[in-house]
Amino acid sequence: MVAIKNTDLEGTSDELFEHQRILCDKNQTSVRIDKFLMDRLERVSRTRIQNAIQIGCVLVNEKPVRSSYKIRPGDDISLVLPSNPDESETVEPQPIPLEIVYEDEHLMVINKPAGLVVHPGVGNTSGTLVNGLLYHFQNHQLPVMKGNAPDRPGLVHRIDKDTSGLLLIAKTDYAMTHLSKQFYDHSIEREYIALVWGDMEDEKGTITGNIGRHERDRMQMAVFQDGSQGKHAVTHYEVLERMYYVTLVKCHLETGRTHQIRVHMKYIGHTLFNDARYNGDSILKGTVYNKYRQFVDNCFKILPRQALHARSLGFIHPVTEKPMYFENKLPEDFESVLTKWRDYVAARKEIIDYEDHSDIQ
Repeated sequence: MVAIKNTDLEGTSDELFEHQRILCDKNQTSVRIDKFLMDRLERVSRTRIQNAIQIGCVLVNEKPVRSSYKIRPGDDISLVLPSNPDESETVEPQPIPLEIVYEDEHLMVINKPAGLVVHPGVGNTSGTLVNGLLYHFQNHQLPVMKGNAPDRPGLVHRIDKDTSGLLLIAKTDYAMTHLSKQFYDHSIEREYIALVWGDMEDEKGTITGNIGRHERDRMQMAVFQDGSQGKHAVTHYEVLERMYYVTLVKCHLETGRTHQIRVHMKYIGHTLFNDARYNGDSILKGTVYNKYRQFVDNCFKILPRQALHARSLGFIHPVTEKPMYFENKLPEDFESVLTKWRDYVAARKEIIDYEDHSDIQ
């Protein structure tokens, strides 16, 4: 007799893992752990379980074990196990261009453009990244992570529709399990570049605050500082460039919650530039003059989305076990807006310098 329960379900824009715990009672007979788990977990193959054990996704009494380990009465088994869910839904392959940064037989890294939805959903049943992946891998079945809908093959993590940048795709069950564990352990290195409203006080800092669904606006996420709601979230940031009314920052994610950077930055008073969902498409800092308003409106037109880009991605290769690191440049729309703000700063400095020198007799 055993008790099985889900102890943690992390659903975010970046990750979705199911953490199960199995408690063996005092009458449990001795049996290999891979066979034991295969008998008790639905739609999970022995190979998939053995992959998870090999990687360290299965713990007994808080310690990793081998597939040959024989369970004993009172054993406390915990596992993070991606596997195939119900495959009743289907997604049609579509010839959507993919900017492939790296690819081998185990995984792929792509540069997702802003505006491309990652997977099908309400209002986006086609034209997504997943449709493009299915077309690219027509003769190869991508794995699906447990907890994910079957319309999300290959996805280990996600980024928002209007966020650009690097995305990691698993091509095999083993790679999916290995990479999922890295995301679950928060050992994946992810750095984002963001343009935020306001002049940040500190050169660097850390934002800690639980993130959960907003109590009134269900389309937004919010920070719950007392810890009674939401899930633990940590964002580290560092200032790259100051431009009077906006600041360019780089953000390192320690966790991966839905809208994490967008919500954390708003929480400390520095909403992302042109983030419509969090009111960043309004002028939050600056003057009241029409010329300035026109300048900002032009920036909004050039960058018609939140100013957020997933610039780098680092992880351990699931097979070679070598560190992998990828970095890409800012997209053209983001870079163009930065150029406009730099020109604005330069022009403002010229005016200030002229006024200062005009007082000299």
